[in-house]
Formats: sequence, C-alpha cells, structure tokens
Amino acid sequence: MQGKLYATDLFPIGQIDHRINSSLAEHMGRSIYGGIYDPDSPQADDSGLRKDVMAAVKELNVPLVRYPGGNFVSSYHWEDGIGPRDQRQQKVDLAWQSVESNQFGLDDFMDWTTKVDAEAMIAVNLGTRGIEDACNLLEYCNLDTNTYWANKRRENGHPEPYHVKFWCLGNEMDAPWQIGHKTAHEYGQLVNETAKAMRSLDPSIKIVVCGSSNEHTPTFGTWESTVLNECYDNVDYISMHQYYELPSKGTMHHVAKSIRMDQFINSVVALCDAAKATKKSDKTLNISFDEWNVWYHSNEHDAHLEPWQQAPHRLEDVYNFEDALLVGSSLITLLKHADRVKIACFAQLVNVIAPILTTKDGLLKQTIFTPLRDVSKYAHGTALRTSAQSPTYQVPEFGDVPYLDAVTVKNDDHHYTIFAVNRYQTESLDLAVKLNNDQLQETSHLSYSCTDPEFKNSPEQSVLEETIQDDGQIILKPFSWNVITFTV
Repeated sequence: MQGKLYATDLFPIGQIDHRINSSLAEHMGRSIYGGIYDPDSPQADDSGLRKDVMAAVKELNVPLVRYPGGNFVSSYHWEDGIGPRDQRQQKVDLAWQSVESNQFGLDDFMDWTTKVDAEAMIAVNLGTRGIEDACNLLEYCNLDTNTYWANKRRENGHPEPYHVKFWCLGNEMDAPWQIGHKTAHEYGQLVNETAKAMRSLDPSIKIVVCGSSNEHTPTFGTWESTVLNECYDNVDYISMHQYYELPSKGTMHHVAKSIRMDQFINSVVALCDAAKATKKSDKTLNISFDEWNVWYHSNEHDAHLEPWQQAPHRLEDVYNFEDALLVGSSLITLLKHADRVKIACFAQLVNVIAPILTTKDGLLKQTIFTPLRDVSKYAHGTALRTSAQSPTYQVPEFGDVPYLDAVTVKNDDHHYTIFAVNRYQTESLDLAVKLNNDQLQETSHLSYSCTDPEFKNSPEQSVLEETIQDDGQIILKPFSWNVITFTV
C-alpha cells in the first residue's frame, strides 16, 4: 500500500502548547489511594507517595494535572483534606458513592506535583458550594496576605503561596448526574460572578468554564451559547469532554473514532467564535479538552460494585492495542488543532481508566502509555497543515476513512517530526514524504505495532516500541503508531 505526505512551513496550524499532554487525578476508585498515595506500599516514600508511580508520570512528562475531579469535586469540601492527618474526618463522596478518607488533600497534591515536575489545575466546587468558598480556596493557594486562609496554609507548613494559575469553575454542570446540576443560564451567571470575585483576589489566574459534558447531550450547542453569553468576557478557556465507548462495530470503526473528536472540536470552535462575534470581543476563547479517553472495559465489573467502599477497584480498564492506536490518532487530532486546543487532559492518570495500573508492589504500563509518552517527548514546536494521502476504507458513521492518519511538527529550523498511524491491520504502508521541497535526512523511526488488536500488556509480555532502519524508504508496519524525525 502506498501513501504520500506533504507539509510546508508556509501553512502552520499553530504553536503547540505543552499542556496538551496533561492529565487528571480524581478522588475515584484507586486513582489516589493505592495509586498516587499508598503509605503501606514498599514503593512509598516518607510522605506515602508511590515512587514508582512518580517515575512513570515523569516518564510521561505530564506538564499539568487537574485535581480533585471530575464529578467528585461537585460535593467536595477541600478544607476536609488539609491539616494534620489524624484530625481529618472520613466523609461520604456523593458522586461515586464511596467513602473518602481525606488522608490525601490539597497540600499533599501540591507536594506531589512538585515531585513529578507538573503544575496544578484546580477544580472548584460549584455544585454544592459557590463564590465565597471558591475565593477561600484561591486565598489558601495563591495569596501572601495576613488573612485567615493564607495564614492557615502557613500553619499547615506551606509558608509560600502555590501560585496556581489554572482554575476550572465546576465540572460538567450541564449533566443531569452532576451534584448541583444547573441550567445554562444559572451556571453562566454563577461563573461570571465567581470569575470576577476570584480575579479581584488574583488577576493573573486563567479560568476554564464548563462546556457540554459530551457531544451527544441534547443541550450541546445551546449550552455553550447561553453560558458564554453570560460570562465570555471573564473566562479564558471552555472545557470539552469525550470518551470513546465499546467498539461494538468492530476494530476498523473503533480506530477511526478520532474523526469524531475532530468534528467535536470544530463544532466547539465555531460556537466560541460565534459568541466572540455576538459579544463584539477582541478576545479569542481557546479550548481545554480536559477529559478524554477510551472507556468501556470496566463497565460490566463496575455495574456490580457495592456502594460506600473506600477506594474500590473502579474503572480499572485494561487497554488493548486497538485502544492504543485510537489514543495515538486522538493525539494527532489534538495536534491538528494546536491553534485552539491549548490544554488537554488524558483522563485519568493512575488506575482509573489510566495508562498506569498499580499493584501493591509494582505497576504496569498499559498499551496506551507509549503514544502518550511519545507525543509529550517529541511534539514541541509548531504543528503544520499536513496533506496525508492513502487508500481508504468505508465506515458508515464517517464515510471514507484513510488508512493513514498523520501530522507534521516543525521542532525548529532544522528538525521535523511526523506522527503517523497505519490503521490497516494486515498491510504495511510505503510512505513518501515531502517537506518544503527540501532534501530530508531521516534521523529516527520509532515503530509501535501489533497485528492483534485485542492484545493487552501484562507483567509477562508487553508490546515494545522499536527503532526501524528504513534505508531511504519509510515503511509503516501494519496496525502501527510511528514517530519519524528528520533533519533538513
């Protein structure tokens, strides 16, 4: 099978924000307890933080982590998780019908982000709480004043402010399942007033407003328009969430679902630009795609979970190779929208629909780990509009789907990286590349392939990325994720 790729510096998409490689750590299942924090594990440091998990997170080079949710945040009192651990009380978590021990909280999270070289994105409870509580939380995190909550932070052993830059005002507030669900008009007004109050405390912060919880909700579109009409001038990003479900229509349909992500982004960009025109604003609103992933493997198990457990095994999907290729194509899609998608959080990071699964004394890097790591390592610079041509196959939902999915990144004046997926299960793709009509020298080709779409990594056997010697001819293996670097 033959494929062609052409890109030029004359048609840049936009500068890539490293925060598109971000993630989410929610108080849910074993994401925190048994994942990030596990004082009984032989892998724990003196603070109870898993050293092996921190090493894996640093390997992923995650620049930002959203916390503490997720649905969890909409009934959470952050004050319950600060101060001496022996004085913290257990509470019920309404979102996941679990018991929250509060042994890991805000200060513990901030300490952890320092150890993994990430910045924090803090979500505010606008479900059961409101403006005053949001301002108290901001004071605790960011202010250096001689006032109650700033002094409380100092009492808890943190004399210097955290200077948290990114703040999410609520989570999926359009969703009927959300604790404190609101109409678009109610939520938009609350965001506007909360944002004004928070900026009066710290004008440097960046604020994310909730878009629709997914593209299939009956209010998608009208929610965004109504909310932005209320708060456009006082927010900086709008959130997007998307999860890929059970591949009931087969592998070739499953690995094409990144097309749905592309369509979703285009729709939200159009809604943001319409709001900009309506408001006669000079500001362009960008996207925080702060939840996305594949989620279906754990559905049957979780349907039988008993409520009110502490850190139950919930949403512990074990991913296969077709999931890895879908994640790879989704990352390519995010890069194709580098002009507007400035933050993207793979949800989640540890144990809960995550690239990292832990046991008491070890961990497993899932199939999806590799493309996430590669993009965080190599996708820096400017994304270029890329013409990728190949044979196609037919999917009723999407029409003609190309076997080749690819994007080109200009790292600097002399270095380029191509990220490419070959969706064909049984046939390799001979790729002809043309960049700026320049003479190219290929310097590296990393290939990650497996012809069994159902293959799952295990402690005994994992799919490994390999270096390919192309000898002047670029060959993409069947059913493969590829990272190809060039110098000119």
